[in-house]
Amino acid sequence: MSAGPSVDPRGPRFAAWVTTVVLAAVLLTGSWPLLAAQAVVFAIGAFAGLRYAPYSLLYRHLVAPRLRPAGDREAAAPLRFAQGMGFGFAVVGVLGYAAGAGWLGAAATALALGAAFLNAAFGFCLGCETYLLLRRLAPSSSTVLMTQKVSTLP
Repeated sequence: MSAGPSVDPRGPRFAAWVTTVVLAAVLLTGSWPLLAAQAVVFAIGAFAGLRYAPYSLLYRHLVAPRLRPAGDREAAAPLRFAQGMGFGFAVVGVLGYAAGAGWLGAAATALALGAAFLNAAFGFCLGCETYLLLRRLAPSSSTVLMTQKVSTLP
């Protein structure tokens, strides 16, 4: 696991179940205000941190005290990235529904719902895997610095 904050892996799974229910309700109703509320939840998790995200607070205060302590922890960075991806899809969905392009709103919501369901039902975090893939593909900052120094030599 990487350095930095870590979380009980059951918390994000709980949040994914709640998110799945909310996004399914959005698809059934076409309610862009409900999707906008979910976008705010995603934004808090992505930009303020998972400890402040509403579903994390529910898990930490209502669910976790009734469970045994978590044996494993997982890095928070991939989960925050996943929340950021969810935020992006939710914003596109809100804009689509609000602008009268219901097909766009439904498509963006369905993609976010699929990712949330994968995490909830199978423990597969698509956003986390995307984060890890991007980290592997992107050169490290030390490699970039070394390359810049070499290219400036006479």
